[in-house]
Amino acid sequence: QLQLAESGGGLAQAGTSLTLSCAASGPTFSYNAVGWFRRGPGKEREFVAALSWGGKNIRYADAVKGRFTASRDNLKNMAFLQMNNLKPEDTAIYYCATDSRRSGGLSTQPAGYQRWGQGTQVTVSS
Repeated sequence: QLQLAESGGGLAQAGTSLTLSCAASGPTFSYNAVGWFRRGPGKEREFVAALSWGGKNIRYADAVKGRFTASRDNLKNMAFLQMNNLKPEDTAIYYCATDSRRSGGLSTQPAGYQRWGQGTQVTVSS
């Protein structure tokens, strides 16, 4: 089964950048949509971004639009989340997830994704 592992989190100052990576193991990654979610302290898991299987269709949450860029490299079984101009409110555990349904849409709901990584912590100081 497809397994996901996030990396690249850490401590960053406000206004700086981090890039998260999501490494997938398994032959079906390129057929899956990829979602990025985060869970801030005391908050529910929330949608950040999603990419179609080919990477051409991308959705962003309003809170990150214009600052975050999601991408993927299917040849390397990787997905990325470039986070620029970080803000303290971006502090959260970030998760990547995959949706194998090929429904044609990009879900913004956690229930729309079947496989999840363990998450990587991002802490942004002011």
